Amino acid sequence: MESLSVIVITQNEADKIRDCLESVSWADELIIVDGGSTDNTIAICREFTSHVLENPWPGYAAQKQFALDHATKSWVLSIDSDERLSDPLVQEIKALLANPEAEFDGYYIPRLSSFLGKPIRYGGWYPGYQLRLFRRDKTTVRQSRVHEGFLVNGKCGHLKYDMIHDTHTTIESSLVRMNRYSTLEAEDRWESGRVRNVTWGSIIVHPLSAFLRQFLHLRGYRDGMHGFILALVTAMVKMALYIKLWERQQSN
Repeated sequence: MESLSVIVITQNEADKIRDCLESVSWADELIIVDGGSTDNTIAICREFTSHVLENPWPGYAAQKQFALDHATKSWVLSIDSDERLSDPLVQEIKALLANPEAEFDGYYIPRLSSFLGKPIRYGGWYPGYQLRLFRRDKTTVRQSRVHEGFLVNGKCGHLKYDMIHDTHTTIESSLVRMNRYSTLEAEDRWESGRVRNVTWGSIIVHPLSAFLRQFLHLRGYRDGMHGFILALVTAMVKMALYIKLWERQQSN
């Protein structure tokens, strides 16, 4: 059976981290990198492992690369603080590790995310495949301020069972998240030169298009009022993104 390192980055996740760590406590190695928590996160993490590293927050991609650099086992599973493995997924991963002739160097895992307490299955949110299980020596982190991910030098397959993602628990937390992510994405887009001419139309058309795509084309309406509000929040993220790009445009 091949060995597994689990890597987790944390920062003020005391209300969520226990469920996450309990779902991966069976792994051969558990490495947690904390970016400067001021709550009880580190104390909870130390109940599960002595490999709790403190690294002042350098950004999502850099922190995940730091965690990956400290992993020592042949396979690595990356999981976020607000995620946990379902029991069927645990058994699926164990069966894969028991097969030393695995066909792939990385695996995408379906992720079932919730919004205001409701699992969301439409609007493009599910299965929401995430590349999270991979051979350590074949993998690096994509360097991006937002939507960072892993790059595997090899073939990748897909697992069957879900990772559970408890996110967007309140409207307030969604708006805080929206503000943070739209700022990071605006910085990435501006520096890459992908957007340089924001107009009235940009600020109106892109949010409207995002709402219609998620709510109608991707059938977000099938998640009821939750799907409607989620599509509105998605449109707000897009509007905030283009307004922030317009702001950068004015100062250049």
